[in-house]
Amino acid sequence: MMGAFKRIALEHKFKSGRRFCAWILVVLVSSLLTQPSLANSAQANPVPEENPPTNDPPARVARISYLKGKVSFLRAGLDQWSEAALNFPATTGDRIYTDNGARVELEVGPYTIRLWEKTDLTITNLNDQMMQLGLEQGKLRVSVSQLPSGNTVEVDTPNGTLTLLAGGKYRVASDATRNRTVVSVSSGSLEVSGGGASQTPQTGQAVELRGQDSIQIGSVTMPPLDDFDIWSEERDQRLASSTSAKYVSPSTPGYEDLDTYGHWSVVAEYGPIWHPVVPVGWVPYRFGHWVWIDPWGWTWVEDEPWGFCPFHYGRWVFIGAAWGWLPGPFVARPVYAPALVGFLGGPTFSVGIGVGLVGWFPLGPGEPYFPWYHHSGRYLNEVNVTNIRNVTNITNITNITNINNVHYAYRTIATTAVPKDVLGSGKPVAHQMVRVSAQQLLKAEITPHPTVNPTKRAAAPGRAVPPPPVRAQHLVAANRTARVVGRPVPGGSRQPTPLGTSDTPLTGNGARTVPPPSNGRIQSSSREPSSPPRAIPPRLITRTAPPPPTVPFEQRRPAMSEHPGRPLEPPQLEDLRVGRPLGPMHDREFPPHVAPVIPERAGPARARPRFSHVKPR
Repeated sequence: MMGAFKRIALEHKFKSGRRFCAWILVVLVSSLLTQPSLANSAQANPVPEENPPTNDPPARVARISYLKGKVSFLRAGLDQWSEAALNFPATTGDRIYTDNGARVELEVGPYTIRLWEKTDLTITNLNDQMMQLGLEQGKLRVSVSQLPSGNTVEVDTPNGTLTLLAGGKYRVASDATRNRTVVSVSSGSLEVSGGGASQTPQTGQAVELRGQDSIQIGSVTMPPLDDFDIWSEERDQRLASSTSAKYVSPSTPGYEDLDTYGHWSVVAEYGPIWHPVVPVGWVPYRFGHWVWIDPWGWTWVEDEPWGFCPFHYGRWVFIGAAWGWLPGPFVARPVYAPALVGFLGGPTFSVGIGVGLVGWFPLGPGEPYFPWYHHSGRYLNEVNVTNIRNVTNITNITNITNINNVHYAYRTIATTAVPKDVLGSGKPVAHQMVRVSAQQLLKAEITPHPTVNPTKRAAAPGRAVPPPPVRAQHLVAANRTARVVGRPVPGGSRQPTPLGTSDTPLTGNGARTVPPPSNGRIQSSSREPSSPPRAIPPRLITRTAPPPPTVPFEQRRPAMSEHPGRPLEPPQLEDLRVGRPLGPMHDREFPPHVAPVIPERAGPARARPRFSHVKPR
């Protein structure tokens, strides 16, 4: 048996191919008790210092997969609303509002969320185990293709908390003016709780929730299908009938779009490859722009409507005279990456005087992806193993001492380079490209990330818009002890008493009491409330404690000045959150910066000299 503390390193095994050479990432965990970070193996001799294994980025994001009408978006940590954008990755703390006639769809692994008009939704928490949504008002549908073991889906409303217990289709309609929420279950089951009350509607059942501090829950007739339901069913059918689901995990957001915009073939050397319909001269990661999304930092947002899946999972391959996308092995839980690219930079990578460039190229099959944000060794393993084909066939291990000795297949044929300010301000890059020779590209340094901090513009999905008519958010924890027909049910129980066939109003024991109807029952969903709407904003009742508020962008941005382009580490964010002096960076980056990182200095921008642009074909 191997020693308890054997070093972990990386190997790239050269593999000959018809069109190019590929390097294969090797991950071997030889200790039963520890998992040192692979990214630290850049040092030739010492056993690397491990990045803290906690606070890994989530493997899931919420992709905006459909937009119609005016949809406003508020990024976590920003105070300015902006236009929502197709394919934008949404995550914890982001808020969405749909105006009159608008609708939007979000894809999150095995979950699909759809919003109808006049709906205000916040992604309260999104990680590998939890999806917590806050519905302030409006109509929401959640389709769950499967509920993985250990996962929780929670929808918080002003009138109670909904915890989904199984895969299925659920609809929630919250009416803030009437202080009520109607929940219907097309299939599956969920627990409704709050204010000491709890019931479990099953397939074909619906309930109405009224009040807040004292919750009344009563069974009602299933609402008839409307345009929202019909549209949602059509979208669900599109997912279920996708041909691409044969080759791509259904938990990969955007796989269904591949059916419309390209075709599949099987190549002996690689397996299934998807070929997009694109113009001659098209190159991956060229038509779009960079945005800053914590905790990943620089993130690619593509112009191509089909682009989310191929630009955040798998690898690109150039065969013959065309590009194809290689999804890699079929996995149950694919790991999202902000952009599967290698970066070029350094003090000599520039045009004119004082105009530094940033370049990037797509990673090919077998080429390792090194995250530029905080991560553990396990995360590095998972984000590569789930995206590199046949990685389990590798058995040998060696140390990488110089990343620039690695042969990248597309470094000289598919690099896109722009001035740093184009990336930093989130501008579209295709029309800002700088012509760079193959010799310049070979001399440029492989860098861990662009040494460019984002402007506020680069942190938003679209142009600024006026705030929509939304209320200030208030959260309150639901009472964890439920009373069902006089029988106590522990708050932690996942099997509360099933819903009865008649209306079953239940009164909670909150600090403030809302008077119930005179007979203590809710007779039907059409009954008007017995009291006028509240003068104070309603609060969302939560079962799970939300995460701490996102540190505002205006606080994070100056804190990155010492190491531009590097997202703050979790301990540093906590320093800002509690008002402590910012601690030092602890993670070792790979590849290491060849030249010292120059701290960001405030001052007037220099005039940019003229240079030659590449006209996109």
